[in-house]
Amino acid sequence: MSKKIETHSTTILAVRHKGKIAIGGDGQVTYGQMVLKQDTRKIRKILNDTVIVGFAGSTADAFSLLERFEEKAKDFPGNLPRAATELARDWRTDRILRRLEAMLIVINAEHQLLITGQGDVVVPTDGVLGIGSGGPYAVSAARALLRHSNLTAGEIIKESLKIASEIDVYTNDNIIVEEITCQN
Repeated sequence: MSKKIETHSTTILAVRHKGKIAIGGDGQVTYGQMVLKQDTRKIRKILNDTVIVGFAGSTADAFSLLERFEEKAKDFPGNLPRAATELARDWRTDRILRRLEAMLIVINAEHQLLITGQGDVVVPTDGVLGIGSGGPYAVSAARALLRHSNLTAGEIIKESLKIASEIDVYTNDNIIVEEITCQN
């Protein structure tokens, strides 16, 4: 009997706070029990740096989805929710896409969206989204910091991901954060 080795590859967190939206991720990629890389960049700017995408899951799958999302965003300029909905629809209904194992968080000055392979496009109620193996830990830390500190959105991302890296073995403290000013 062979056991499928799982690839774990990240914690991504997005926070909307005090007129900013920040997104950040750690740099660790593991394969089974082995760390493959510690400084992977899982945050990408697209569309002339107006949209920032963070991805979790299988790296090759995430890049494939990132490319498809960028195409959809070009098809629906200025309408990020529509681009996300179209990607989610294709992802859910296409035989090949359905097998991709990844999730995306997409932000711009107006929107903050989670896109899943089940066809979900989620807008957070409280401005906090987290994905990946350490996502729940980072979300918990971010919510506590939002309630009990005066940190900026970017600082909350850094501190929350640092806390997640202390709990989740698939998350490290090699953190990259990007931030943009909100329009609303």
